[in-house]
Amino acid sequence: MHRKALSPIILGVLTLASLGPLLVWDASPTLFPARAHDVLAATPLTLVAVAYLVYQVTRRASAREFGKAALSAVAFIFWALNQLLPNHPRATLFNDIAITAFVLDIVLLMVVSPGAGLNEYDRALPDPDPKRLAQARTRV
Repeated sequence: MHRKALSPIILGVLTLASLGPLLVWDASPTLFPARAHDVLAATPLTLVAVAYLVYQVTRRASAREFGKAALSAVAFIFWALNQLLPNHPRATLFNDIAITAFVLDIVLLMVVSPGAGLNEYDRALPDPDPKRLAQARTRV
């Protein structure tokens, strides 16, 4: 495996590792300084956005795929900003941009690629026997 291909994997592992301190904070917030949660929550959101973009670059995604990944990354980055700067005058705007990007991402997925996920699932299943399928229909 090329070193370049390892970059998104390493970033993914770092992202997963960054969840540990966040969950420890949830269990014992007194172990951390004030406002630590802001950084602990923003870190995995930022890392996953960067990891996903690096992954798309290393796999040489099409412009369309990269654009979809960039939209997801924008959502995660603005969510991270909202976590990191909850008292910022623009915190609500950061949150609203994140919500808009997440919703737009999912709606575009449904409209542009309807059934894409189902097609992948269907391909993994064995084709039904046409004779058995016809017999089952006649029994109903």
